[in-house]
Amino acid sequence: MSDSIISSLGAGSGINTTSLVTQLVEIEKAPREERLDTTEEKLEAQISAYGTLQSSLSELQSVLDPLSDNDTFNARSVAFPDTDVITPNSVDAGAQTGTYQIEVVEVAQSQSLATGAYADKDEALNEAGTLTISFGTWTYDEDADPGADVDTDQDPYSFATNDARAALNITVEASDSLQDIADKINAEDADVQASVLLVDGQYQLLLTAPSGADNALRVSSDDATKGDSTGLSVFEYNETEHSQVTETQQAQDAELLVNGLTVYRETNEIDDVIQGFNFSLNKAEPGTSFTFTVSEDTSTAEQAIRDFVEAYNLFYETAQNLVGYSTDEENQTVRGDLATDGTAKALVNQIRDTIGSLVPGIEDGFTSLTNVGIRTELDGSLSIDEDDFSDAMANNFALVETLFATDVGSSNDEVSVSVGSYASGTVPGSYDVVVTTDPEKATVTADAMVDGGNIGFDSAADTVSIADASLLDLSFKVTVDGVESDTITLTGSYSTADEIRADLQSLINGDTNISGANVAVDVTYDEATDQFAFTSRSYGSASSVSFDDTDFGADIAELGFITQSDTGVDVVGTIDGVAGFGSGNVLLPAIDSDPYGLNFTIGENAVAAGSVTVDFSRGFAGELDNLINSFLSSNGAIKLREENINNALEGVADDRVELDRKMEKLELRLYSQFLAMERIVNSFQSTGNQLDGILDRLPFTASNG
Repeated sequence: MSDSIISSLGAGSGINTTSLVTQLVEIEKAPREERLDTTEEKLEAQISAYGTLQSSLSELQSVLDPLSDNDTFNARSVAFPDTDVITPNSVDAGAQTGTYQIEVVEVAQSQSLATGAYADKDEALNEAGTLTISFGTWTYDEDADPGADVDTDQDPYSFATNDARAALNITVEASDSLQDIADKINAEDADVQASVLLVDGQYQLLLTAPSGADNALRVSSDDATKGDSTGLSVFEYNETEHSQVTETQQAQDAELLVNGLTVYRETNEIDDVIQGFNFSLNKAEPGTSFTFTVSEDTSTAEQAIRDFVEAYNLFYETAQNLVGYSTDEENQTVRGDLATDGTAKALVNQIRDTIGSLVPGIEDGFTSLTNVGIRTELDGSLSIDEDDFSDAMANNFALVETLFATDVGSSNDEVSVSVGSYASGTVPGSYDVVVTTDPEKATVTADAMVDGGNIGFDSAADTVSIADASLLDLSFKVTVDGVESDTITLTGSYSTADEIRADLQSLINGDTNISGANVAVDVTYDEATDQFAFTSRSYGSASSVSFDDTDFGADIAELGFITQSDTGVDVVGTIDGVAGFGSGNVLLPAIDSDPYGLNFTIGENAVAAGSVTVDFSRGFAGELDNLINSFLSSNGAIKLREENINNALEGVADDRVELDRKMEKLELRLYSQFLAMERIVNSFQSTGNQLDGILDRLPFTASNG
């Protein structure tokens, strides 16, 4: 046994300072780090749970789309026989139900015009001017003269303009070839097909009109060399010039017998004879009829409702596992990751409340899910009472639609309502609309036509005679909705005022400037006053029509054209006593008012209708969809909660950095303390070395003998 004092004190025994400091730091850090780990794990579990909840809400929302769509409740089915005469294409929601018998007497066909032959389709024609292509109905010599030879008298006799189609004005330049002219016609996108065909080594321009008797083509030009083999007149096909163009096929309407009624249509694609049922005519087969039935199909709506109940139960089960308690495979109670999250629990409760509440905006009829046999069970899931459900679907199907889908209605046709893009905030209910100023279109009425003169108007006989328009000054300009036309010229031969009216409307609407700006006019003629009227197709202050006498010649003035102008009027009115914003014939509610999001289209006699009541309900599906949208939106409850959780996670990360910083300081402090201790120990060691043998050196020390 050493008799060293230092050794007896236990100092200088070689303690592992580094290991000791590390252990002390870990002991200090462990409980704090464990708390951070627990918090981080909980927050990450909540983020994951919100992802699951969000996904479940999206799946539930997807089954609401068909339920909120009125088309689901207006589905139709058609039983059609097997035939190659008619091809059924589609049956739309809301199609007119019934049993129909159809016989195809004639199919529609297009007029085709072929020009003379050219050696080169790309060679410049060295002709310049304007080709005017009008649409309408031809009367041929054989029709005008019952005694004419059908085989030889097929020449065009008179033309009735189709005022529903705008005329085409094709500008031809001297450098244009036959192919260039075809390209310019096709570029108008007016359903006229221009093709350059190679026939027997020569090129011909073939013009094919839209099908239908009223869509035949009349081609004229401003070329004065009529009948010549050169010039733009070689492309003309009209009453006075058609020698250079061959009509290879006449226009013809389709003729049908529908339940014994004769129906004519200009196309073989029929979509307006039986509302909502689209079919194609393949060939004529007179004497043979086909019977088919269009019937109501409630199975689509029924399946949509059942899909919703199933989807809701799946959502509710998922939500309850997240916000409540469940049992695992070992029959142990497991608390959901969002069981203590107030936002998630409130979200689920709001959806449950919507399921059991009355649908806003529905005053009578079916007002809640219980009316169609959908019940809420004790565990919160939904079930269907099959007897009540079947009864509702069979006997009150219209009320089922109103319960689930959007419903808008008006007490008067002068005020119609539609759902706008901001309707998510619209408050369901009834609103009173009062119009104080009707919307108006701009209308300019010309002066009465002048008897006699170059025009040849006879007011007593009510006839107009323009034998050769090219010899008269029948050009003018008109400004429609602020857009001025190019010079418009009447080029036809007319015998009645209505023929002039139709040509005026077609030429104005076919003007490049007018059509390019998507504006148009309707031209009418009043036989009692012998006046033409020009009405813009738009409403309100943006609607205008004007003529300037600087654009008129003496002959066109005989038709009553003088300097005149008019501007339309915007609608003025209130919605539930609050002034609306009127633009044309549309009245919009004040921003942020209850009806904001609905659009009201006002008729021209709405003032006389007085107070009109408009009802709006977005239906059960719309209300639930709106609620889910609010949860899932970029500023919704879920997004905000996720941001808060992520912020908390960032706080945990910051706390870890701070903990590490504190532990570094603790480690440095401990090292410093142990270093001081080592110095003291070293000092003791040095002193101990000096004390070694001191007892032997002390005087008077007895020694063993």
